[in-house]
Amino acid sequence: MLNNENICALRMQRQFLHKKADENEYNALYRDISPGQNVYWNGFGDPPSITFRADFNDIEYNRERQRVRTLIKGRFQGGNLGWIEADDIELFAGLCMKTLDNPTIAQKTLLNLIEREGPMNIALMKETTGMLVKEITPILHRLQEAFLIYEDQNDGEWDRGWYKFSEMFPDVNLLKFNRIESLMAILQRFSYRHAAFNAKMVKSFYKLPDKDIKLAIQNLIDGNILTEHDEYYLLKSDCELLQKEVFSTEKSVFVMHRNDFLVRSNDYWLKEQYKHDEYDILQYILIDGQFKGAVLGHFKNGPYIIENITLNMSENDILLRKNEIIEAVYRVNNREYSPIKRYNNIEL
Repeated sequence: MLNNENICALRMQRQFLHKKADENEYNALYRDISPGQNVYWNGFGDPPSITFRADFNDIEYNRERQRVRTLIKGRFQGGNLGWIEADDIELFAGLCMKTLDNPTIAQKTLLNLIEREGPMNIALMKETTGMLVKEITPILHRLQEAFLIYEDQNDGEWDRGWYKFSEMFPDVNLLKFNRIESLMAILQRFSYRHAAFNAKMVKSFYKLPDKDIKLAIQNLIDGNILTEHDEYYLLKSDCELLQKEVFSTEKSVFVMHRNDFLVRSNDYWLKEQYKHDEYDILQYILIDGQFKGAVLGHFKNGPYIIENITLNMSENDILLRKNEIIEAVYRVNNREYSPIKRYNNIEL
């Protein structure tokens, strides 16, 4: 049946939120929802992870993949940090590379230094050039966006080396794909993991211009790969699958951090619906496959301050599922150090 309920059920299956992924399934999932990121706010410095999806410790698994450089770090999605599989460098270069056509003197200085002296850390750059760290850091980030240098974070150490990109990856052709070609390939992965998507979701996740997204989608429609349904796009193969098979959704509550793939894809409307004048949106609540609430409070180093759980459900469901929702919030927040003060505005 081609309806929202069946699409949602297929999405939950493809996301491994009911049946956890084994290693092979996880590798395919990670590739499709890349660039991977760590847990929002408190996961800084950790390897990327996909919360709730793996039947093993994927933080340690990805730590090893970092070590052997199966996963590599870069600046994608509007300059944001992320991790992709090394086999996908050419694809993401086509998608995200921001060329540096008119480098500044300072940018040339650092790039020439790395090219001449070889890999070095920021402290050595500071000592050699006399520049301040606050000057050096944004320059390095811009050179990263241009795929001119590579930050080699293959372990948890803070003192990381910066390399000339072409020396680290001599066989990579950064010009193999243009943006539309890359996006057409990426959108097929994106569609598969969402079951259905719209252009706003693509923009929300990949931070690309509207005109490029529209063109890539139209090319896929013209190529008989995507089809439209109720202002959403699906793989044609998924449209046929959904029409002949009924998928089931288990009752479930997942409290998702703000770097989660599903959250970032839906960020364009989630942040508007749950924004609050006094509180931060700490996490979003996925109930039976649909975002139906948010955890509000204040970020801080260590356990968050949880002021309220706000929900967009019927009063009956808010009452009936209260314990289930509270326990789901405590699954990812410390019960002792982050006590929930209010449940849908009612003090606990």
